[in-house]
Amino acid sequence: MHATLHRLQRSDFPALHRRRLETLQVNLGYRCNQSCLHCHVNAGPNRTEMMDEATLALIAPVLKARGIRTLDLTGGAPELHPQFRALVLQARGFGVKVIDRCNLTILFEPGQEDTDRFLAAHHVEVVASLPCYSMDNVDQQRGDGVFEKSIAALQRLNALGYGQPGTGLTLNLVYNPQGPVLPPAQSVLQADYQRELRQQFGVVFNQLLVLANMPIQRFGSTLISKGKFDDYVALLKSSYRQENLDNVMCKTQVSVDWQGKLYDCDFNQQLGLSAADWQAAASHRHLRDLLDRPLDDQGIQVANHCYGCTAGQGSSCGGALN
Repeated sequence: MHATLHRLQRSDFPALHRRRLETLQVNLGYRCNQSCLHCHVNAGPNRTEMMDEATLALIAPVLKARGIRTLDLTGGAPELHPQFRALVLQARGFGVKVIDRCNLTILFEPGQEDTDRFLAAHHVEVVASLPCYSMDNVDQQRGDGVFEKSIAALQRLNALGYGQPGTGLTLNLVYNPQGPVLPPAQSVLQADYQRELRQQFGVVFNQLLVLANMPIQRFGSTLISKGKFDDYVALLKSSYRQENLDNVMCKTQVSVDWQGKLYDCDFNQQLGLSAADWQAAASHRHLRDLLDRPLDDQGIQVANHCYGCTAGQGSSCGGALN
């Protein structure tokens, strides 16, 4: 695996500062049943990192202390954490919106047979990865057989009411390009996805979230191996749009790794760029620090990968910015 941080740190990306914290994004661990080529987390079946109970127990008090209304659970496959359901129940119990970043095929793993019903019963928003509506493209990026299982999972979620009008069960899909290119316009691609998935498989969903690939971890290492890293970063920089700065996700969201350490975004987490300190240099900031100290108005760690969030139509965990 090629390191990418040293290639990104010398940057002229504009300075950013936080607003009020609205979303707590928690990475429960890097274990996953897939090993996708575009994965910026380098997750996979052989990863063993998993959040411990002491750190997990801090999440609900932090949500209350900071008045955070959205808990965004990610991984790896967050459902593989043994306390995933208990955490969902706790957060939903006091009215926090919970997002599960689901790879779909996890629903067919041993022990996950009723996960779809659990998610529906507790109105958990599902954000599901589906990088294309073509079997060949999906299997090339995510592994043989992934597309077929993904469609079957989407059909199961639809049968439970996900993506259906009037149910309140939100099902959003996520698209990543297969190579070092910017994604197409989200609205146009969403229309294509909705048409093709409905016609071919009877699948419906609420929204397509279009994300740019970040030149870090597995994807960044692949770019280096192919001699395309610098060209891709140059593409991101040349496509920079200042109007996207105001809506970048790091202004209202903080990322928590499996050890409880704080980062300004999930991408900084994978690069080891810790969240900005409170007024002075100190040890790595931790989830427990949010119990009595907000992040409001603090500076945000930036580097050249940040151009990936501001290039073209913009990119965030919630899709395009404009």
